[in-house]
Amino acid sequence: MDAEAERYLTELVATARGVLGDDLVGAYAAGSVALGAYQAGRSDIDVALVCARGLADGRKRELVARLRHEALPCPARGLELVVYRREVAGSGTPEPGFEVELNTGARMPYRVTWSGDERPAADGRFWYGLDRSILHAGGLALAGPPAGEVFADLSPADLRGLLVAALTWWLALPTPPGDEPAAGTEDAVLGACRSLVRWRDGVWLPKVAAGRRLVEPGHPAADLIGRAVAARRGGPPPGGGEARAFQRGVLDEIRTGTIE
Repeated sequence: MDAEAERYLTELVATARGVLGDDLVGAYAAGSVALGAYQAGRSDIDVALVCARGLADGRKRELVARLRHEALPCPARGLELVVYRREVAGSGTPEPGFEVELNTGARMPYRVTWSGDERPAADGRFWYGLDRSILHAGGLALAGPPAGEVFADLSPADLRGLLVAALTWWLALPTPPGDEPAAGTEDAVLGACRSLVRWRDGVWLPKVAAGRRLVEPGHPAADLIGRAVAARRGGPPPGGGEARAFQRGVLDEIRTGTIE
């Protein structure tokens, strides 16, 4: 994480505290920042705020107004902010369960969802339980207690359910069917790598690190994964057809695997 992102996170926490006061239990970086894989100019900044109790509509709206890009410019592609009650953060539930969600940034469509119940199924309701699992394992505390004390992990059955839902959702997205390089397929491949490593090895890794972990022992799709990693450095991305085939293989392994 660069100095500009660090300054931004410091300001974000101070702004959130100004709105929430003593109700702010903690603030936690998730995603690429938490996993040590933040890339300036490419990555989003993912933040989870934890509050002691549910937020009234007025406080939600004030928080959104003060943290949206126009009020507090985000130096990354955008900010993905989710606010949870402490009860939800520590529950291990697979449900969205959030108080409010804000997506905002210079290169990110502005979006606010005012409660977890309003999250459309078509947009994916699996993100939040998986994000809280990542926060439990390695969230970066910007304020408050360690993330592992605040966020609970998923049960093995719920983890499998959300990983299957995530891979199914990705496979439903439009993708060119052939093997010509197709934009975005590197993220599809590496996202599937991260899911597979979490399922097999019980650890959350950055997408590129997860891909490399699978390549090292000689995964059958090592060439495809290697090209997806290289695409992160400007190389051509994999083709849509081969990316989909890899995702389907990961989905099948997770869906039929034994839960321990």
